[in-house]
Amino acid sequence: MPTTRADEDALLDLLNTTPFVDGVVQDRLSDAEEARVWLGERGGSGSPADWDAARQARDAIQAVVRGERPPTVLAPFLEGVAYRPVVSEHGVEWRLDAPAERASAVRAVLSWSALEGTKPGRLRPCANDECRLFLFDRSKTNQARWCSMAVCGNRMKARRHYQRARQAPDG
Repeated sequence: MPTTRADEDALLDLLNTTPFVDGVVQDRLSDAEEARVWLGERGGSGSPADWDAARQARDAIQAVVRGERPPTVLAPFLEGVAYRPVVSEHGVEWRLDAPAERASAVRAVLSWSALEGTKPGRLRPCANDECRLFLFDRSKTNQARWCSMAVCGNRMKARRHYQRARQAPDG
C-alpha cells in the first residue's frame, strides 16, 4: 500500500526519537506518559503494549536503515496483520487489520516497506557520524546528506573547512 506524507513523517518522527544530546543517546519514548501522548498524537493507542512494540520496531527499523540488520528482523511485527477489502458507497477500500497492541509498530514497518518499494534509498541516516537522526530525502536530486542543514550540515562544512585550513601549507 502506498504511504502518505503523514505516514512518512510519522515514521521519521519515530526513528528520530533517539537523538544524541550532549554526547549521550536520549530516548524520547522512555517515559510512559510522554510516550502515551506521543503515540496518541500519531494514531497509536499509547497503551503499554503499543509503547513497547513501537520502541522495539523503532530500534529494528533503525538497524535496518543503517544496514546493521536485514529486513527480516521486521517480520515479527507483522504477524497476524492483514489488509481486508471493505466495500462502501465510494468503492472498495483496504483496511488494515492489526492487533491494537502493535498498531503503531505495524504502521511504522509498513511505512518503511512502502518507502523502500516506492522511494528506495530516500530514508537514510544523517551523514554526520556524531548524529543519530535520520532524514527522508524529498529533493529532486536525492543527494541530501544531513538531517538538518542548519545543524549537521553547517557542522560538517565547518569541520571540513577547519581540516583544510590546518593542512594548508603556510605561506
